Amino acid sequence: MLTTLSIRNVVLIEALDLEFGAGLGVLTGETGAGKSILLDSLGLALGARADSGLVRSGEAQASVSATFEPPAPDHRAARLLADNGIDIEPGEPLIIRRTLKADGGSRAFVNDQACSAALLRELGGALVEIHGQHDDRGLLNPRGHRSLLDSYGRCDTGAVASAHAAWRAAADKLAESREAVEIAARDRDYLTHAVEELSRFAPEPGEEAALAEERATMQKGARLADDLSAVTDCLTGSDGGLAQLRQAARRLDRIVSEYEPLADVLAALDRAVIEAGEAEDRLAGAAEALSFDPARLDAIETRLFDLRGLARKHQVQPDDLAALRDDMAAKLAAIEGGEEHLAALEAEVAARAADYARAAQALSAARKGAAARLDVAVAGELAPLKLDAARFRTVVAPLEEGQWSAHGMDRVEFEISTNPGAPFAPLVKIASGGELSRFILALKVALAEQGGADTLIFDEIDRGVGGAVASAIGERLARLARTNQILVVTHSPQVAARGAGHMLIAKSSDGTVTRTGVHALTDGERREEIARMLSGAEITVEARAQAERLLEV
Repeated sequence: MLTTLSIRNVVLIEALDLEFGAGLGVLTGETGAGKSILLDSLGLALGARADSGLVRSGEAQASVSATFEPPAPDHRAARLLADNGIDIEPGEPLIIRRTLKADGGSRAFVNDQACSAALLRELGGALVEIHGQHDDRGLLNPRGHRSLLDSYGRCDTGAVASAHAAWRAAADKLAESREAVEIAARDRDYLTHAVEELSRFAPEPGEEAALAEERATMQKGARLADDLSAVTDCLTGSDGGLAQLRQAARRLDRIVSEYEPLADVLAALDRAVIEAGEAEDRLAGAAEALSFDPARLDAIETRLFDLRGLARKHQVQPDDLAALRDDMAAKLAAIEGGEEHLAALEAEVAARAADYARAAQALSAARKGAAARLDVAVAGELAPLKLDAARFRTVVAPLEEGQWSAHGMDRVEFEISTNPGAPFAPLVKIASGGELSRFILALKVALAEQGGADTLIFDEIDRGVGGAVASAIGERLARLARTNQILVVTHSPQVAARGAGHMLIAKSSDGTVTRTGVHALTDGERREEIARMLSGAEITVEARAQAERLLEV
């Protein structure tokens, strides 16, 4: 609900702060007093096109702030703000502010957080509906008619949404599987050859590193074999160093028995023989470790070359060849069992489509029943509003299958015919602003609490009517105000008398500057204003008495 509106430097308004309450609020004033400026100011705050002509002459910029009660968490406005990353503390009022520079630049804010004009426009539509001669939102927008009808008829759309989701999921799975099978089938020959080739080769993860290490070891052995052989020859054999050491030690052993001082030399020779023997053993071990089979080395190099060649061919790492083989084998298996699998998926899609069709047809039937009831309800409101020659109908028409959605298989639109024999047409095609506003009122009364913004503004809904019709309009506005905040700009005393609050819009001038102001009327001032609306420039006793009677209704 709109609670306050602050306007600065908009056309004839220098500074204006207004407070609004619940129920039906009326705004009256003489023609040219500035009622349209007030609505233009509110429209600017709600995201209307920024026209630099709204900036008061001589001022650098204009600004308008509109404050609303805190929206409920599930309110469309709250969801919009959350989706766009604008945070509002629980219980905090919603403040929309728009500034407009004289050069045409504008900025928008929600609780002092900058936002785009597009978001402001969408947010404004969720908070306020303004119904006037040129309004093309609210009930005039066919995109909202289906949800309004569903709310009015309490049509359960959940089953259709669930069935549609299941149908789409099955269809997506079928499409993915069909594409996979088609791609695999095109590559059947390639896959068959590749799987056979890889299976024959039988690559294993880690094989490249093992082969490369074994080859490096063998190549090292080939380089060191001759040197090891020469070193071994120096130590071993009848003429080798170790044999000479042993022979020297035996001879020295005989000498030591006769010449004791050489015992230390014999001990050194014995140690040399022992260490030379250990060296011989280690050389033998090294030679064995570095020994290689040329045929084995050739086989390793061939295997390693082929392994790396296959990896390059399939554009993978050598260690990934085994996994590639398994993946290709799985694709081949999918080709073999593909048609059977696709047939099962096609049956699933058909079953889910049938479920959706049943749910959607039941929803269509419920909508048609609700449409018939709504048509009767609206028809009952037309005659008292001097629209007795008009006809209203709710069109529930089937959509093409390609347009079926989670909302069902129906197109819903409100249509009217304003004269006998005239064809039905969308609400937005109505030429007369007064007729359009009264149609909107009839629809709003019939729909009661079914969706829409919390605040509704009717601009001169009583244009061109009076007497009983004006009374009927006032009575219906008051009825609608039980569940919504209603603001109405009116020239009708019958409508004005129904208001819970009354504001007078007046223009004043000091000879040099003209200003528009708004004044909340007391009970006595309100009686005088309604009497003026009844009698014109000169307020008569009869007019005051009639005003009293209207206020007592």
